[in-house]
Amino acid sequence: MTGSGVVRCSVGDEGVDFHQVTNEIDLGAMSDLEKVAISTKEAPAAIGPYSQAVWVGDLLFASGQVALDPATGQLVSGGITEQTVRVLENVKAVLAEAGLRMHHVVKTTVFLKSMSDFAAMNEVYGKHLAPEGVVAPARSTVAVAGLPKDALVEIEVIARDPKGRYGTA
Repeated sequence: MTGSGVVRCSVGDEGVDFHQVTNEIDLGAMSDLEKVAISTKEAPAAIGPYSQAVWVGDLLFASGQVALDPATGQLVSGGITEQTVRVLENVKAVLAEAGLRMHHVVKTTVFLKSMSDFAAMNEVYGKHLAPEGVVAPARSTVAVAGLPKDALVEIEVIARDPKGRYGTA
């Protein structure tokens, strides 16, 4: 399959030189990566062409979770505190299906509908991902214009399997 054109630019003595280059993308090779999909009914089902989580080597890349109750598919009632608790319960369920726990998380990305919710989210987050004696994961937190189902918070994680069950540790 041919990819879209890419423009290469080089600057020399005679000015800028642009060349049109065509990328060849082998989608078959991309799908042959050592990927293992993880799925559990204990967290909301994926509602599109993505996996709840994917193993690549000894890393688990978990899709973002919002505060959907997996039993009903509905957003939990309440504010940022209740939603953050549900989000982290969903993350915990995906990790558990992969044989991991919250202390295996090495990186998170938190998406907030409003940065004014940061302190309340952070309090719940700390209890689940950075309790005393546990090295907190690296984290990015960004405010976004909107989230699925008009949620207040979404969290995605990357975790590492120290036993290397899906790759080399």
